[in-house]
Amino acid sequence: MSDETSRMTKLEEIVAHQAKTIEELSDQLAEQWKVMEQTRAKLDRLTERFLSLEEQSLEAPAMTRPPHY
Repeated sequence: MSDETSRMTKLEEIVAHQAKTIEELSDQLAEQWKVMEQTRAKLDRLTERFLSLEEQSLEAPAMTRPPHY
């Protein structure tokens, strides 16, 4: 093989390796995005539940006369 052909082959190997790496990183990013969306949805549900419980606990009891009146 000539020096030029060897150099071209080496460059093609590097490009192929980088393309594979980019594809793997893209897959990982997509997976992380799914996890983040699931976490965000859980946080939203927990926030709603917390606010609902907080509202219930803040409700004032009805004003009634004490039994000694």
